Amino acid sequence: MIESGKTYLVMGLLDPQSIAYFIGKTIETLGGKVIYSVQNEVVKKRYLDPSKLITGAEKAALDLRFCDVSKEDQIQALFEGLGTLAGVVHSIAYANPKTCMGTEFHTSSMSDVMKSYQISCASLATVTREAAPHMKDGGSVIALSFDTHHVYPLYNWMGIHKAALEALVRALARRHGRDRIRVNAISSGPVSTMAASKIPDFEHIGNLWQQLSPIAWDPVADRQAVANAAAFLMSPLSAKITGQILAVDGGASIMGGPLMDHEKA
Repeated sequence: MIESGKTYLVMGLLDPQSIAYFIGKTIETLGGKVIYSVQNEVVKKRYLDPSKLITGAEKAALDLRFCDVSKEDQIQALFEGLGTLAGVVHSIAYANPKTCMGTEFHTSSMSDVMKSYQISCASLATVTREAAPHMKDGGSVIALSFDTHHVYPLYNWMGIHKAALEALVRALARRHGRDRIRVNAISSGPVSTMAASKIPDFEHIGNLWQQLSPIAWDPVADRQAVANAAAFLMSPLSAKITGQILAVDGGASIMGGPLMDHEKA
């Protein structure tokens, strides 16, 4: 599945509960070498270093690099220090919950909206551009999305940026096909992470999935299901898949209304 010994960059590590960590560890289990990027030293000290979920030895074994994707020069510097890559995972999103999410959609802080767009969406283009020279034999780039076919309460501008991210995935897939680089996204169900905890009333979205998902969805355990799908898209098994949004959500996104009593497990 994963090509043994090849190197994969997983961007957006926060702590051992993050999707980036689950994806990285899954790739490693399957034989790949993983380099992780963290936003900066402050984020590492705040979230990763104090975590009791993995041992000090496990933390020390992580190959960590720093990169704030809102700064183009840092993206360039990150890739200048890398060799050949087989794949890149963009597991990065940000929105100020006070101005870009919440009970009121409209905001007077358009600077926050644009910052969220740059980090959550546009940075994928810069990352892919800088990654391409390191994938001379082709490779895979994946991003992390969330259902863009419906409008969710409180999610507001992040929902807009995820829709833009999916459009960007398709555009990049077209541009980099000649480089034999596949570009896809995973649209996952709600997963419990430190980042998700910043979304206002995140539990409400999780409760919706209990009503909608024909295959029961667990926001904690199913982080691994998302990581498994990412490993597939990183591998040669997905060689002819590009420009696609793979839903890993228990089927909630195809439902025309909540489960009826006779449909529940």
